[in-house]
Amino acid sequence: MTAPAKQVGPLVSDEEDINRYDPEYRRWLTDAVRKVQADANRSSDTHLFQVPLPLAWGVDLYLKDESSHPTGSLKHRLARSLFLHALCNGWIRPGRPVIEASSGSTAVSEAYFASLIGVPFIAVMARSTSAQKVDLIKFHGGTCHFVDNANEVYDVASGLAEKTGGHYMDQFTYAERATDWRGNNNIAESIFEQMSMEQHPEPTWIVATAGTGGTSATLARYVRYTGRETGICVADPENSAFFPGWRDHDGTVTTQVGSRIEGIGRQRVEASFIVSSIDRMMRVPDAAAIASILLLEQLLGRRTGASTGTSLWAALRLVSEMVAAGKRGSIVSLICDPGERYLDKYYSDNWLAENGIDITPYRQRLEDFMRTGKLS
Repeated sequence: MTAPAKQVGPLVSDEEDINRYDPEYRRWLTDAVRKVQADANRSSDTHLFQVPLPLAWGVDLYLKDESSHPTGSLKHRLARSLFLHALCNGWIRPGRPVIEASSGSTAVSEAYFASLIGVPFIAVMARSTSAQKVDLIKFHGGTCHFVDNANEVYDVASGLAEKTGGHYMDQFTYAERATDWRGNNNIAESIFEQMSMEQHPEPTWIVATAGTGGTSATLARYVRYTGRETGICVADPENSAFFPGWRDHDGTVTTQVGSRIEGIGRQRVEASFIVSSIDRMMRVPDAAAIASILLLEQLLGRRTGASTGTSLWAALRLVSEMVAAGKRGSIVSLICDPGERYLDKYYSDNWLAENGIDITPYRQRLEDFMRTGKLS
C-alpha cells in the first residue's frame, strides 16, 4: 500500500495573486526611456560622403560618417539600442551600475547613456585600450576596470554585475537582437534613404566590419527584408576569429591573441555575429588598414580609426573588381570613429615600429590603384 504524499508547508488555494508593480520604479523607467529616445530625436542623421574617384571608372564609393554621433562613433547607435532593450526588459534599475565588456568605443557611448539616465557605469577593458578612449569614458562619468588579457573581459564583467547587483549589458550577445533591423531609422534604412537620389541608388555592396556583428546583421536582414540585391561584405582584421569561423562554418574558432585594430575582430565568434547573413568576407592585413586611413586623409582631409581603414581596403578591392569587369554601380562603407582617438597608435611611427607593421608596400599599392583602378 502506497503511503500518502507528505504535505510541506501550509495549504495554498488555487487562486494566487502576486503584485510586483512598483509605481515609483515605473515612473523612473518611463523617464529613462524618454531620455534615451530624446537623444535620437534631437540628433540629425549622419552624413554620407562620396569619396572622389575617377569618373571614368563608373563606380561611386560612399562612406557613412558615424563619427558625427554625440559620442563620436558607430557604437552610439548600438549603445542607444542596448539601453532601450535593457530598460524595456526591466534589467536596468535606478542606483545600480550598468557594466560592459568593451574594447572602448561602445563603453564611451554606454557611459554617455548611463549618465543620461543617472545610473553608474563600469567598463571592463583590456589594459591596451587607447588612452583617449579611457579619458572619454571618464569624461562621461564612467569608471574603467582593466584586465591584462582581452579574453577576460566577459567573465570579469559578469562577475562585477553579480557582485554589485548591477546589469551586465553584454553587447556581444545582444547587439544583433537589440536593434530593430526592419527599420525605425536603423543604419541600413538611413543608407538607402540617403542613396535614393544618387546615380546608382541601390549599392552593389555594403561593406562593414565586425566587433559584435550587430551592424552586419542589421544591414543583411534589412536588405533581405526590403527585397534588395545588395551584397553584404564584412572586412576582418588579423587575429580575429570571425573570418575563419565564417569560412569554415565553425562557431567554436578562437585565436591566441587579440586584434590590434580596436573595436573590431574578436578572439572568439560572438553570439551576435550571424554567419549565415553575410555574403562575403575579406581578411585585411593591419598594415593595409592603416595605409588606407592615410589615403582617406588625403582624399577627404580627415582622420579616422583603423576599423574604417579595414573596411575601406575591402571596399577599394571591390571597386577594383567592378572596374576590371566593366561594371558600373555604387559601394557604401562606414566611417566608424575619428582618428583623434588613435594618435598614439595608428598615426604614430613609433607604435607602428614597435608592432612590426610596415605600411610602405600597401601605400604603394594604393597609389597604383588611384592611378589605374587596379588593386592587386
